[in-house]
Amino acid sequence: MLLQNYTFENGPQPFVGGMGEVQQMQERFLGWNVPPEHMGLVHIHWRGYLAPGKYWHIGLSLIYFMLFVMSVVGNGCVVWIFTTSKALRTPSNMFIVNLAIFDLTMALEIPHFIVNSFLQRIWGWEIGCAIFAFFGSISGIGQAISNVAIAYDRYRTISCPIDGRLNGSQAGLIVAFTWFWALPFSVLPLMEMWGRYVPEGYLTTCSFDFLSDNSDTRVFVASIFLWSYLLPLTLIVYFYSQLIRSIRQHEKMLRDQAKKMNVKSLVSNQDKERSVEVRIAKVAFTIFFLFLCAWTPYAVVAVIGAFGNSDLLTPHVAMLPAVFAKSVSCIDPWIYAINHPRYRQELQKRCKWMGIREPEPVADNVSAQTEKLKTDEA
Repeated sequence: MLLQNYTFENGPQPFVGGMGEVQQMQERFLGWNVPPEHMGLVHIHWRGYLAPGKYWHIGLSLIYFMLFVMSVVGNGCVVWIFTTSKALRTPSNMFIVNLAIFDLTMALEIPHFIVNSFLQRIWGWEIGCAIFAFFGSISGIGQAISNVAIAYDRYRTISCPIDGRLNGSQAGLIVAFTWFWALPFSVLPLMEMWGRYVPEGYLTTCSFDFLSDNSDTRVFVASIFLWSYLLPLTLIVYFYSQLIRSIRQHEKMLRDQAKKMNVKSLVSNQDKERSVEVRIAKVAFTIFFLFLCAWTPYAVVAVIGAFGNSDLLTPHVAMLPAVFAKSVSCIDPWIYAINHPRYRQELQKRCKWMGIREPEPVADNVSAQTEKLKTDEA
């Protein structure tokens, strides 16, 4: 319930009555436990809402704790196995490891969030809020551009299987570029050079300010929307559409050639390798779809806050996008575990406690195929 009648520039104001009534009324609003010297952190929009009960904070803490365990175990296994297994240490898989590192960076927010939930406020005030939001910003933007890198790599590998594959140096430069891409709109609000980080929702999470009613905030929100969401999304759609187009052209060519030769089908070793590449591309596309589900709510909330009716953004609504984003960062590594035979084999050998039973694959995996010629030469 929004109680705008009790909302003023310096926060919720008490109504006329006894001291007990004043304290009771103050504690009903978000920001009731924020001292005056830190009240500038809390946007006036949130101060007019009733504070959620403790059960909301405890419930979210339990959810976030489970997500934290899933993320650390899942993404930790991806980084560990893909970097220590020779067969999986390929240029293409560098992008997978990079995505897992961004996911782990997002998980660093969760212990801070759990502490905030029990305090029912931001621990560390301005500094704590800035650190919390910085990790969220750099990991979120990094996930977006990493999905672009994965889509580009799949497009090159499948569309040009002979000379289109990236080498280690090229992949390393692209990985470095993803971190460079994530820095500007993470550092600028941190330094308060453009935009700033503020609490949102239950005032236990922080993000960039999208509620201040001024042109500077609106331009910032439009810019970060373009940089971290719209542009990566456009590039991903382009690369995957070109990839699908290439696959269809190849299949049509094989069908036409088979008709001319009066045979049922034409299947070569290269085509078998290509089919494995296509399977991995489907995995990458699945992760892109999850990314779309995770960050579209955040993008919508930010755009509504800056350009639409901010009354639609209740504390409950504002907390949902963060839960979606954390959930997807935990799901990413398990998608690879399900769809990557060699990765499952490595898990079976190194993590017997997971109970994985993976048969020996008939065909080699995509990573080994991608580097087959280089391995033979070595």
